This record gives sequence, structure tokens and C-alpha cells, in this order.
Amino acid sequence: MIEELLLPFQFTYMVNAFIITAIIAVPTSLLSCYLVLKGWSLMGDAISHAVLPGVVLAYILHIPLMIGAFGAGMVCALATGFLTEHSRIKQDTVMGVVFSGMFGLGIVMYTKIHTDVHLDHILFGNMLGIKGEDILTTGLISLFVVIFILLKRRDLLLHAFDPAQAKVTGLWVGVLHYGLLSILSLTIVATLKAVGIILAIGLLIAPGAIAFLLTKRFEMMLLIAVIVTLISGFLGIYLSFYLDSDSAPTIILILSVIFIVSFIWQTTRVAKHQQV
Repeated sequence: MIEELLLPFQFTYMVNAFIITAIIAVPTSLLSCYLVLKGWSLMGDAISHAVLPGVVLAYILHIPLMIGAFGAGMVCALATGFLTEHSRIKQDTVMGVVFSGMFGLGIVMYTKIHTDVHLDHILFGNMLGIKGEDILTTGLISLFVVIFILLKRRDLLLHAFDPAQAKVTGLWVGVLHYGLLSILSLTIVATLKAVGIILAIGLLIAPGAIAFLLTKRFEMMLLIAVIVTLISGFLGIYLSFYLDSDSAPTIILILSVIFIVSFIWQTTRVAKHQQV
């Protein structure tokens, strides 16, 4: 019985999957809290979809795919900011147009080239195909993102709640704005190999949304988001071994279930307080 339960840990590809999931859980969880508070969930969705043409272009130019992905993500973020500031169109509409346009461009580019990189691996990741160099690269990017967030967490929090007040207090709002966009793009790049373009948004929204439902303290919100993602990541990979399912979608499914349970719990608790 014990041997059966420990069977997943006897395979190198499973161990690598557990490791890289633990690595990406921290930066995505921390960043998701700020995205939820700032109302930037769609921005994460936009950038995650927009990296596709950058990935394809990087393959054509024979440069690391992560460089192309980061470049495309920043182009999307900057284009969204420019169009929002210089038009009467709301930001969510601009983001929808930009990310769908770039995603469509990426699909067209992909169909015109011959590559051994499977589209499913780009869109949904290839967690069980993770190698040592992937863990190292992802770890370095994740470490940089985590350090930035921890050092600037209070400034980013004020910027998320009240940009005008942040500016009055002397903070460089522009630097914080584009710094947040930059680490968002970097985080998506870090998750690209493991969970792909489409599923990355789940890790960038669900943990923060769950933590927001469970606590009113921001520091606790960060901690809960990380713990929830680590647990979901472990369970998702572990269960996928026995269910013969893809690891990344299983993780996102577990996060979705936890969100639903958290929502029901929070709604029930509020209803009880109103009755008292």
C-alpha cells in the first residue's frame, strides 16, 4: 500500500514536475494578490495570450523562446497602456482587442512554419517534460520576481489601492506601474514551460481570488495564496499520475474547486453575520 502511494516519487519526470510546480507557485501566488486587488486579472490574461507570436518569432530567429515571450508580453502591456491613455476606449476593451489580435497573429505565424515544438506544449505546457535546465531557468526568474515583490510589497499595495495617493506620497508611480507589468511578463515566461500560455492565467488569478475571500489582511492574503497554490500543485500532479490526466489542467481544476468552496464558505459566513 505504501509503495503504491509513493510510486510517483520514483520517477524523475514526476519529481521534476513537483519541483518546478513548487518554484512557480510562489511568484504566481504573490503576484495574483496584487492583480486581484488592482483589477488587473484581464491584463494577466492579455499578456499570457500575447506571448505566442513572440515564442514563434524566437523559434524562427533561433533565440531562446523565453526572450521572445518576454518581448511580446511587454509589447502587449505597453500597447495596452498607450491605447488606453490616448483613446476613449476603456482598458478592458483595449486589452481584449490587443490580446486577441496578438494571439491570432501567433496562431497564423505558427501554422506557416515547420517546427518540432508542439502547439499543445506551448498552449498548455509540458510539465512532465521538464528538465534540469528548465528548473534552473525558471528558478532564477522566480527568485528575481519574488525578491522584487517582497522589497516593493508596500509600495505596490498602495499603488494598487490608490495610485493618486501613491503619487502624492512621492512614489514613482510610472516605475511601479511598468515594473509590475514587467514582472507580470517575467512570471508568465517562468510558467510557460510548465503550464503553457493558456493555463498560466489560472495561476495568476485563482490564488489571489481565493485568499481574498478567506482573509481581510493583506499579509495573510499573500501567505494563504502561496499555501493554496503549493497544495493544489502537489495534489494536481499527484492525482494526475493515477488519473492519467495532464498535470497542469488538473492543478487548475483543483484551484477552481477550492475557489468555489471558499466562495460558498465566505457567503455563508456573511449571511450568518447579517442574521445576528
